[in-house]
Amino acid sequence: MGLKRVSLVLLMSLCAWAGADQKVKVGLVLDKGGRDDKSFNASAFQGATDAEKKLGIHLKVVESSDDSSLEPSLRTFAQHGFDLVIGIGFVQQVPLEKVAKEFPKTKFLLVDAFADTSNVRSIIFKDHEGAFLVGAIAALTSKSQVVGFVGGMDIPLIRRIELGYKKGIEAAKPNTRVLTNYVGSSSDAWRNPMKAKELALSQYQKKADVIFAPAGASGLGVFDAAEETKKLAIGCDSNQNWIKPGKILTSMLKRVDLAVFQAIELTTQGKFQGGKISAGIAEGMIDYAMDANNRAILTPEVEKQVNLFKEQIVKKAVIVPDFYELQKKPARS
Repeated sequence: MGLKRVSLVLLMSLCAWAGADQKVKVGLVLDKGGRDDKSFNASAFQGATDAEKKLGIHLKVVESSDDSSLEPSLRTFAQHGFDLVIGIGFVQQVPLEKVAKEFPKTKFLLVDAFADTSNVRSIIFKDHEGAFLVGAIAALTSKSQVVGFVGGMDIPLIRRIELGYKKGIEAAKPNTRVLTNYVGSSSDAWRNPMKAKELALSQYQKKADVIFAPAGASGLGVFDAAEETKKLAIGCDSNQNWIKPGKILTSMLKRVDLAVFQAIELTTQGKFQGGKISAGIAEGMIDYAMDANNRAILTPEVEKQVNLFKEQIVKKAVIVPDFYELQKKPARS
């Protein structure tokens, strides 16, 4: 769908709302992964639809076919008097900040990036903490002592997750080897499951028996490879254990759904405030998934050890290195 068509369809939809009641109006703009990525965007969509059911808001959702449609979608919501406009993903940082400055009375939520504007609530997840936990799980479960990492788009956010994953592996079993690949360097990397499957199959052939896939919809290809080879994968962002029961060892939980729901709830209560929100294990926004789908493959012994790591991270007895912070440090001469 072209950019003009996206804007026209959204505009027509919003015009139909002209006579709507005074319920809080929320516009949600998803990135290219879309609401059916079973990962990052799906979690955001879940949080928004939960708010629609429980808080009685009016909700409109736009799935961007390409990055150029993000700014027009955000602006259209603001122009039509939406109370809260939500942008999902780091790729929306620049367009959302621009639109937020144009509409200072409109409230905005930005997930996974920071916009230095008073009317924007920016949620920055401590992904590296969750990656540390699933890294420890991977190392403690692996029989070959070779594990894998298939990232989506090669960006600092996923490098941050990769570093946390490797540190968790090192803390649990330092002799474990890690194989690393990225699907690509453009936003299309989030929805290329075939490429991700190829990378995963290659890693499994090199003796990896657990692969972590922070890759959006591309991660589904890693899960297919795990099923074919009768090995294990680890999901990311939402609880993906159900997709391939018995083949997904766990999922790194990034509670985008809670972040979205909370921002909407604060808006309905008149308590919304802009600013930077840091969300990690201690804040209940980062964890790993345990349920009936992985109970048989994630042993109580592994769970006990990982929960100890989790407690130590909350108490700051274990500090997970942050790729973002390391990038800020000047190189030694």
